[in-house]
Amino acid sequence: MANPTSLLLSLTTLLSLLLPSLSSKLTIPLSPFPKPPSTDLLQSLNFHATASVSRAHHIKNPKKSSHHSPSTQVPLFPHSYGGYSVSLRFGTPPQTSSFIMDTGSSLVWFPCTKRYTCSKCQFPNIDPSKIPTFIPKLSSSSKIVGCKNPKCAWIFGPEVQSKCPNCNDLTSQNCSQACPPYIVQYGSGTTAGILLSESLNFPEKIVPDFLVGCSILSIRQPAGIAGFGRGPQSLPAQMGLSKFSYCLVSHKFDDTPQSSDLVLYTGSGSSDEPISSARKNETKAQSSIYTPFQKNPGSPNSPFREYYYIMLRKIIVGKKHVNIPYKFLVPGADSNGGTIVDSGSTFTFMEKPVFEAVAKEFELQMANYTRAKDLENRTGLSPCFDISKEEKLEFPELVFQFKGGAKMELPLANYFSLVSSSGVVCLTIVSDEIVGPGGNGGPAIILGNYQQQNFFVEYDLERERFGFRKQSCK
Repeated sequence: MANPTSLLLSLTTLLSLLLPSLSSKLTIPLSPFPKPPSTDLLQSLNFHATASVSRAHHIKNPKKSSHHSPSTQVPLFPHSYGGYSVSLRFGTPPQTSSFIMDTGSSLVWFPCTKRYTCSKCQFPNIDPSKIPTFIPKLSSSSKIVGCKNPKCAWIFGPEVQSKCPNCNDLTSQNCSQACPPYIVQYGSGTTAGILLSESLNFPEKIVPDFLVGCSILSIRQPAGIAGFGRGPQSLPAQMGLSKFSYCLVSHKFDDTPQSSDLVLYTGSGSSDEPISSARKNETKAQSSIYTPFQKNPGSPNSPFREYYYIMLRKIIVGKKHVNIPYKFLVPGADSNGGTIVDSGSTFTFMEKPVFEAVAKEFELQMANYTRAKDLENRTGLSPCFDISKEEKLEFPELVFQFKGGAKMELPLANYFSLVSSSGVVCLTIVSDEIVGPGGNGGPAIILGNYQQQNFFVEYDLERERFGFRKQSCK
């Protein structure tokens, strides 16, 4: 990864050239995005496993940088890169950009200007030189966010005033100095740019003065990111959403036109989500079950404040309650421990002591199957089992039980994946080798999108609760 200092210097150079030229229910399609560096199944799984661990390291060590219907639906598309994307329209007249939907971060940003550069973005079907970009000079509503603008402090904190030397004079109330350039680091890459105030456009709703990042340089980030975290700069916070929900289609539909809906509820006390016409024939046999969001650990300025913490009480494998030490299930005063929900992670991450306890229970209950350790080394997943010669297959169930008794009973496809045509399956949960005092800290368990496939998932911000139910999302 490039040195952030050199990235900032390059950004500042481009910025000096760029500045003169800058002047109720919503439903959006949601889909996976984009292709991984390889179409080989084993390499793709290894890519997802490695990316999920890298993402976990970032989440655990976040860098401070930085009569209408009451809801809107937006298509949500799945991609083999491991994430899910939405298309949003910014500007006047509107320009459409693709964004990864990410509940583990808060800034919304898009590739911006004709000068946009993306390093190490040579994914299949992606030509870095042809990545669509937002052009601020073509939008009459684009404005650079000033250093004195309160929204600048959303990214840099109140200390940003010390970075506005030309605005410190009491007579400088109309100071035109721009908010400092931002650098945001993710598990998979980095992006840098300047902050704009822009219009976010939906068919029946326009959100004016929306804070959005105009990224000019990125590393391994071929598309923008729509931050759905708990920070003030996130899309839910800026739109004042009462809740949002999604239903993630299976990753087997990666890179196809198949999509599901991301639903944004803009009104208080919104009624339950509707069933779309494509799903009206499904029986609504199961209602959503809920567990409360937990208070985020740390101070109000803690970098962990933007995550969605939920109280995982038990992990059940088969009929056995796995023995998980309490300190991993509940965030401590040091901000270590606890569980978060993250749509930007692919495979669920567990700190090593938690993972080892879960993996050991699978090994014990599947002791009659042959371990495929050669493929464990190649995929980065474990344990793996050879089932090619088995006449009858029985897999232990995996259940996450949350505070209040809510149980997420995972379909088999959400926690075991076939990794070869020869008949080997691997557990799609990841960990790392870090344990003990030298560990990363932060959340001990990160619930990824692979385990959320074919669940209707709801973030009820008004009632501070997390809801889910099994549902076919296609």
